[in-house]
Amino acid sequence: MAFLTREQLEERLVSLHHASLELVGELSLETVLERIVRLAKEEVNASYAALGVFDEEGKLIKFIPVGFNKEQIEQPHALPCGKGLLGALKYDRKTIRIPNILEDERSVGFPDWHPVMRSFLGVPILLGDKLLGQIYLTDKIDFPEFTEDDERVIETLAAYAAVAINNARMYEVIIQRDEALQRQNEDLELVNNIATALTSSLDIEAIIDKTLRSVVDYLGIESGEIYLVGEDGKEFHLALHHGKYEEGFFTRDHFKLGEGLVGEIGQDSKSRYSIDLGREIRYVRQGVFEKGCRWMAGIPLMARGSVVAVMVLANSSQIILEPRQINLIHSIGSWAGITIENAILHSQARRLAVLEERERIGMDLHDGIIQSIYGVGLALEYARISLEDDPEQAKQKILQAIDGLNKTIRDIRAYISDLRPRELVGTNLIQNLNRLVDEYRINTLSEATLIAPENGLVGLPTSQATALFHICQEALANAAKHARAQRVDLRLWTTRDRVLLEIADNGAGFDIHKMSVTLGHGLSNMHIRARKVGGDVEITSAPGEGTTVLAWVPRRG
Repeated sequence: MAFLTREQLEERLVSLHHASLELVGELSLETVLERIVRLAKEEVNASYAALGVFDEEGKLIKFIPVGFNKEQIEQPHALPCGKGLLGALKYDRKTIRIPNILEDERSVGFPDWHPVMRSFLGVPILLGDKLLGQIYLTDKIDFPEFTEDDERVIETLAAYAAVAINNARMYEVIIQRDEALQRQNEDLELVNNIATALTSSLDIEAIIDKTLRSVVDYLGIESGEIYLVGEDGKEFHLALHHGKYEEGFFTRDHFKLGEGLVGEIGQDSKSRYSIDLGREIRYVRQGVFEKGCRWMAGIPLMARGSVVAVMVLANSSQIILEPRQINLIHSIGSWAGITIENAILHSQARRLAVLEERERIGMDLHDGIIQSIYGVGLALEYARISLEDDPEQAKQKILQAIDGLNKTIRDIRAYISDLRPRELVGTNLIQNLNRLVDEYRINTLSEATLIAPENGLVGLPTSQATALFHICQEALANAAKHARAQRVDLRLWTTRDRVLLEIADNGAGFDIHKMSVTLGHGLSNMHIRARKVGGDVEITSAPGEGTTVLAWVPRRG
């Protein structure tokens, strides 16, 4: 019997209720949809069942049929277009129950392969006013048409289905957001790790190698190159190649602004992505085509609005970059660009410092040692002339020349000593200071003494000891080169919290407010070394009154 008693209907609804509760608890949308349509077919004993799902714009995006054979399901254009009864159900949003589809004027759109159907029950799946989908049932078994009881059951199922579909969709959104957040965190971690690695180095080769390898590994592509801008800012030259196509991507290894892919990016600071190398990119090597390269991209590495380098990537298969990936690559490029510029500026500063130091040494040699040698030459020339007429005077000039040569030798030794860097050996500061004092005596033939505690300052941190050691070295070098001191006295002592070192010479002294650039560098270095370990330096001097350097560092780090 197709008609049910009240008790049978209630029992059926209770059974449906329990089944639907399980349905609502399911969070996989695909599973939810499959269970809804099969449950609907079973509850009303239908031959065929289907479930249509709509997107936010009312477009049918899923259609799940049950009861059709495999050949029917795999027919082309099997997805309904929403005309006829299905369209009426969609727009009216009311249940449609008819005994014979063939006799209904709204019945249109069936393809030739579609099985003949008669009885029909269609129920919209509504969540408030929002249409989520539709349940379609046809050809009730053992009865000519679907009943009112069937209608009530499927409408009840549709109500549960609306909640289940909505829950599953919200869960999918949460999962997608969680995955997006996870990807974002992974991207941020990658950028942070790369930024940390890049900013810890001033070696341009290491920077560009880290940048290129990171991007290539991240995208999973085959090879890449980086071109650095020249000092004139008008030409880019190949600095690094990594991966396939060992001979390089292009027929040349340098590009002027506006020339080729690299030059165009250097000129307009815009990325390029090409899927047709032959038409879109010039200067590509024939061997690159022959080895299967089909995709190429160029990304500018920027610093303060200027392109400092161009990164070119190549792959044999097409790569579709998501906006997230493009943003990440540009972030990496920005970090790399800034770091490359810093490395270039550092290299230029070092070259400038070397040039300034060479100029300073040249001036010092010219103003001091060379003039001294010239004076010795004049004295010897005078002695040669007066050798026959005034032997005693010639003897005095020779002695004067010998004394001048000895002074010149001391000056040369002082310069050699200053140019040869020293390091703290071991942990005993006093032994190392004694070493500096001994070298000073040998190289300058001047007097130098050190007064220090007998305990050797055991326990002073290496960083503090190293700072005092180099401050002492700098002060002794200044005493030898600039002050021309005959005597230097060093005194090392401690307080409860500090270790102090005083270096006092009896040399020429200077006006601190009018110090030369050369001397200023040495004094500045002393201050920097002391302050790096939490200490400081005080310098007192006056012309003709010698110089005293008082440096202190904390006893603890």
